[in-house]
Amino acid sequence: MNTGEHITTRGGEYVHDEQAGHTPDAALAELRKKLSDGLARARLTKTQLATRAGLGRTVVSGAFSPSKPVPSAETVAALADALKLPAGELLALRRTAAEKSGTLSTGGPGRLIGQWDPHALEVHPAGSTQNGTGSPGQRLLPGYVPREHDRILAEAVRDAAAGRSRMLVLVGSSSTGKTRACWEAVQPLAEQGWRLWHPFDPTRAEAALEDLARVAPRTVVWLNEAQHYLGDPGAGERIAAALHGLLTIPERGPVLVLGTLWPEYSARYTTLPTPDGLDPHSRVRELLAGHTLTVPEAFDTRALAAATALAEGGDRLLADALTRARADGRLTQDLGGGPALLERYRTASPAAKALLEAAMDARRLGVGLHLPQAFLTDAVPDYLHDNDWNQLTDDWAEKAYAELAEQVHGKQAPLSRVTPRPQRRPPGPSTPADAPSPRPAGPVFRLADYLEQHGRTTRRHLCPPASFWHAAHTHLSGLDDLRNLARSAGHRQRLQWAHHLWRKVADAGDPDALLSLARIRSDIGDLESAETLVRQAADVGSPFALVSLVTMREESGDPEQAEILARQATDAGDTSGLRALMRIRGLARGWEDAEALARYAADAGDPNLLTTLAFVRELAGDLAGATALYRQAVDAGDIGALTGLVRIRGESGDLLDTEALYRQAAEAGDSGALTGLARVRERAGDLKGAETLYERAADAGDATALTGLARIREQAGDRKGAETLAWEAAEAGIPFALIILLWGREQAGDREGAEALYQRAADAGHPDVLVGLARMREQAGDWEGAEVLYQRAADAGDSSALTTLAWVREQAGDWEGAETLYRQAADASDSSLGTGGRQWPYGLDPDGSHTPPWH
Repeated sequence: MNTGEHITTRGGEYVHDEQAGHTPDAALAELRKKLSDGLARARLTKTQLATRAGLGRTVVSGAFSPSKPVPSAETVAALADALKLPAGELLALRRTAAEKSGTLSTGGPGRLIGQWDPHALEVHPAGSTQNGTGSPGQRLLPGYVPREHDRILAEAVRDAAAGRSRMLVLVGSSSTGKTRACWEAVQPLAEQGWRLWHPFDPTRAEAALEDLARVAPRTVVWLNEAQHYLGDPGAGERIAAALHGLLTIPERGPVLVLGTLWPEYSARYTTLPTPDGLDPHSRVRELLAGHTLTVPEAFDTRALAAATALAEGGDRLLADALTRARADGRLTQDLGGGPALLERYRTASPAAKALLEAAMDARRLGVGLHLPQAFLTDAVPDYLHDNDWNQLTDDWAEKAYAELAEQVHGKQAPLSRVTPRPQRRPPGPSTPADAPSPRPAGPVFRLADYLEQHGRTTRRHLCPPASFWHAAHTHLSGLDDLRNLARSAGHRQRLQWAHHLWRKVADAGDPDALLSLARIRSDIGDLESAETLVRQAADVGSPFALVSLVTMREESGDPEQAEILARQATDAGDTSGLRALMRIRGLARGWEDAEALARYAADAGDPNLLTTLAFVRELAGDLAGATALYRQAVDAGDIGALTGLVRIRGESGDLLDTEALYRQAAEAGDSGALTGLARVRERAGDLKGAETLYERAADAGDATALTGLARIREQAGDRKGAETLAWEAAEAGIPFALIILLWGREQAGDREGAEALYQRAADAGHPDVLVGLARMREQAGDWEGAEVLYQRAADAGDSSALTTLAWVREQAGDWEGAETLYRQAADASDSSLGTGGRQWPYGLDPDGSHTPPWH
């Protein structure tokens, strides 16, 4: 039968023929009748059918419902396959029904949601059909179990459907169900004809930058693994700005932006910078404020009960997972193959395990997803014990790679060979024909996500062995990989390897690498070579070279030349050199000379230096001088100086003047002024007014306001509400609220409650909470209690706690114990090592021994 020309249904009740004049409504009714008949013959529930077809429960329900729009062609094809119905006949009916249904959406990047395969959107499959239950090799998803975060997601989807643009980024560890939750959430929009756009080619960041301006209304922007977009060093801030415009310009909506992030990336992007530090993620932090949603690691009791019901209803995938994961509730990780991957790692042959550990170390130290085989193979030797190394056969590498390529439950392999996508760029003069290819030569491999994160957690205190660094220097050619490894080596005090890696980057044409080399030469006392390298960087156009040269000249005892260079840079429009010189002069010689430099910079158009000088004066206790300079900075156009004035007036107890300054700052656009004003009202005893202002500040995106809200709720006896707000602040990168709660409960004698709270903080990945509480105990004279907390923070992953703990041991006269801890801090990449680093002036070898003098 030619289904494209004439279809006679069972019993001759309906004939589908484009020439027969049948209406779209009749075609849709017939399509749903055939699906209902097939479902009855198969004796399946719609939930079971959804599992068999690899579709969401909402999508399947909509395909049968007479009140819903025409299902997508992909949905119809999947249902026909699962119910063993003639796909061509059903698709012809669907085509007739859709032609005049009005559900089709056009314009802008992406395609209809119903046309997407969830696996193409990086939803992890949990198994495949077999034994006649479907097409061989068809990937399956288990039945979906909604949890608390799904409720919030659904609210965002409803808002978008109602015409209000929304954004949510799901934050959770690997394989916790973030991407699947997003897929299930958008199914109601599929029924309304929304599109979905997943930017990924030629790279995710480039695709997003190129087409964000073309996104049409009624589009879901799919940013799975959003670090590839928001964390891109060249494009992340621009993408954040473009997303902000997309979400806030009414004419462009409604749109729904969905993304996923691991907790470490979320923390990196949302953590506030230090007052004098760089702020590389300011726009990303603003974009994410109030738009992240945490996905828990495990199913709670209610979710486990729902999963059990689905399993008892015939969901074999969930039933299988529950046999292993019911106790800890980590169903999504099990379904994704996590435990099997971990077991494969633990039981691997010595050579295979060494390959995995080399891959784990490469990823956690900053090497890209695609790991060259030559690099991995050459990195192995020092990961092996002598006995294992001596027993290797000539074909050990071939056997080890074959062992790791075998898939585990969830159709994942510990280490998979991959084929990078080809770069698709338009021809043009911007890319020379003889430019080196960024793709590595030879086969490349990708480490399974679950093992990658396992390595980040379990190996965070380890420094890779010498064979790793040698292999990286020999085989890696990507500049980003080399830069990341060079920084990692430097932070771990492996200065000699950092030098060699930076030299390779510099030889590839990166002038800033020369500055990194200069810093290393300066650290080991070779100032002459350091200055030569800085001058080379300046000659080839490094924007930071003059600043480094100014500092080096001043520190080497040549202040006149330092000032000449600083003024030259300022006259050229770069006042950063003058800022560095001003700080050195102010701290070393007194303020008159530094103040003259600051005024010179202000006259050159940079009033921020007056604010910086005022802050230094304030720290030195010269409040009158600081106040005068803050006022000069405000008059010169630096509204941020109002914050300093507010701080000084507040400390003097002048609440009226403080409140007036805060209101002036708020009117000038200072987002933190509302929080400051709330503090003034709180100190004045107006708790209701303070609470209102804190709430306004939090709604405006100032997460620090949550600390004040938590404090007021705690004082009012609402401990649960206070704790909820404190956790919300901690998730937004403001752990101080939790620290205050902990300290208050300890001071109130509730040690048991405090213990439970800070253990939960450590388990949730907030060791900085433990450090904060340890400092409070230290200030209170409880050195023993402080040391216990520092150790717990170090065990939870805070390498800076190791340095502090080493200092505590050093003050107690335990020099041997202190050096051991300093070395552990170096291995864990504590870049603030300070005193410990001076114990090995030429750095450390990979095995932790002192590096002898080298040149």
